[in-house]
Amino acid sequence: MSFKMQRVHLYHAEIEDKPGGVSAKLKTLAEAGAHLEYVSSERSATKPGVGDLYVAPLTGTAELSAAKAAGMHEVSTPIVMRVEGDDKAGLGGRLTQAWELAGINLHGLVMSVVAGKFIGYATFDTVADANKAATILAELGTA
Repeated sequence: MSFKMQRVHLYHAEIEDKPGGVSAKLKTLAEAGAHLEYVSSERSATKPGVGDLYVAPLTGTAELSAAKAAGMHEVSTPIVMRVEGDDKAGLGGRLTQAWELAGINLHGLVMSVVAGKFIGYATFDTVADANKAATILAELGTA
């Protein structure tokens, strides 16, 4: 089996929690030519009427300028890792159990399978946990 895990450099903006809150920011990025692979939004747990939008990747001067104009900035947390590889029945369970046994607490996890390949995003509490998780994934890939 073949696996790959890499850090996702996120950009964040607060958005209004109303129709169009997300699309206004995404439109600005699209007009600058951004080809996003990761878009995550959710309501703020502490600020009524506000949400959080995270996107990645952003590269090049035009995309970064558009992000800045849209009120977005790069953030160091949450720590999101993009995970991909060959799919096999039960793999998600084995992987998350191995992370559990290593004492890694997942902040969040989203996985999908298409045409025999899986791709997902795992969010960790610390960089150390993310690095440990990557090592475990590599070990599963060689087992």
